Amino acid sequence: MPLRTSSYDFTLPEALIAVHPAQPRDHARLLVYDRATDTVTHTRFDKIETFLPEGCGIIFNDTKVIKARLFGKKESGGKVELLINRPLDAYRVSVYIRGKMKAGSRLHFGQELQAVVETLHDDGSRTVTFERGGEKLRFEALLPIIDIIGHMPLPPYIQREDNEEDAVEYQTVFAKHEGAVAAPTASLHFTDALFASVCAHHPHAYVTLHVGAGTFKPVEAEIITDHPMHSEYYEIPDDAKALIDGDLPLLCVGTTSTRTVEYYVRTRETGGEANLFLHPGNPPQRVNHLLTNFHLPKSTLLMLVASFVGLEKTHELYAEAIREQYRFYSYGDAMLIL
Repeated sequence: MPLRTSSYDFTLPEALIAVHPAQPRDHARLLVYDRATDTVTHTRFDKIETFLPEGCGIIFNDTKVIKARLFGKKESGGKVELLINRPLDAYRVSVYIRGKMKAGSRLHFGQELQAVVETLHDDGSRTVTFERGGEKLRFEALLPIIDIIGHMPLPPYIQREDNEEDAVEYQTVFAKHEGAVAAPTASLHFTDALFASVCAHHPHAYVTLHVGAGTFKPVEAEIITDHPMHSEYYEIPDDAKALIDGDLPLLCVGTTSTRTVEYYVRTRETGGEANLFLHPGNPPQRVNHLLTNFHLPKSTLLMLVASFVGLEKTHELYAEAIREQYRFYSYGDAMLIL
């Protein structure tokens, strides 16, 4: 069983990192891998219905990306950048702050918003509380403020500032529940029309998993099972639970919905914190098919792909995608594993 993190490394030409989405979004390319016949088909995302197994149920993640990047000033007047990671409770929020910071520091942003640094953590995260007008803000009261002053939290490998286009393009057409700081990127390829058509022909349901910044964190442990997997808030409503508990084959759109379903299958808990790490030693138990993008080397997302097809086949598919000049990462092309 491939447990060495170094086994999941590969070299990606920088030119294949997508910094803008395909236009229109369903014109992204799609690599279809059929495990039953061990065949690869190269097509376009808007042809996906041709390949979806008849009668399979589909699970989507309806989380909504918040404008989690905030630019402000320290008390000294120096510039500061803060990235919201996730709420810890009603008032306390896990964040990342660029630059040195002390507990007790107060940061100033637009709309009279302030953040007070409560705790510094060894993993680089910080716990803060937000205030306005001397009153502590609950997380849900923070959201409309950052929607005005915040920026879309584009992944670090998209080396440009966000723009007005990203507020639309880095969001799924069915996004509903605010809380993610990264998009469930496999879902970004659906237009309203394609999404409606797929849903009209397949039983489907939504889970919510608020994707955290930890999704981009590379595995630094030498052995993958030593990696401390990040946890994220999730919720599974009754109709999704019924679809998962049923006997239809399941396609999960994205790694986030996959982890949510598989965490529920193992725990029977329909909400809370999910920290499931899927890899070849811990393969899916319920999910039959996966739609996903192309992921970073040595990432937990790449290891999740390998949990479906094995490490060797993962490398083969990625090598073919590179040869065929597929675009990689969040704004890149997609792969359907049947």
